[in-house]
Amino acid sequence: MLTLYFILAAAGGYLLGSIPFGLVLVRAAGLGDIREVGSGNIGATNVLRTGRKDLALATLLLDAGKAGIALLLARWIAGLVGLAEETQLQMGLIAGAAAFIGHCFPVWLGFKGGKGVATFFGVLFAGIWPIGFIAAITWLAIATIFRYSSLAALAAAAVAPLAALVAQFSWSEIAFTVLLTALIFWRHAANIARLRDGTEPKIGAKKESAEAPAPPTPTPAPVAPEPSPEA
Repeated sequence: MLTLYFILAAAGGYLLGSIPFGLVLVRAAGLGDIREVGSGNIGATNVLRTGRKDLALATLLLDAGKAGIALLLARWIAGLVGLAEETQLQMGLIAGAAAFIGHCFPVWLGFKGGKGVATFFGVLFAGIWPIGFIAAITWLAIATIFRYSSLAALAAAAVAPLAALVAQFSWSEIAFTVLLTALIFWRHAANIARLRDGTEPKIGAKKESAEAPAPPTPTPAPVAPEPSPEA
């Protein structure tokens, strides 16, 4: 029976996490498919490229909230059915991790989802808030100093399991942060390559188009008419 509870927590967390709020909000606003804008990502950063800051903020909050809600809801239900406190913790972590996976690999979009940064912070604050706070401070510091959002996300993800280990959280919580960190790095593989090559755009910089515009075609000089032959 306990195994069934864990399976239901994972399935419910995945389905909640797989809701593509960025795609839904942009379409509802009549702005088309967010996957055809900018980087093609469904997250808040790409939604911002539509010029709608309100939609980007809503996407950020909903993407962060869905994983946190999945974790807290699973933990609450586990308490209602009388499971042990440690089991409640583990069930919540499984639901939260499944929601994070659902955001990154949603079945509705052919398993092509977001990069998971907002969802990462949401599930950390809901499940292990001190580690979420440390990760958030790390993100803010790296983003302020180096002006790379992706580098800040990678640094925050790398710090999370180390902080959980140093603070002596349970092995379930440490394993949880390791899984999230691994997925963050996996989803940012292209960003890591651009950071290494020095081509990653900084915060606030406009993304250059892949192809440079063709130079204007010079206008041909007018040809003088030939003089008529004399009779």
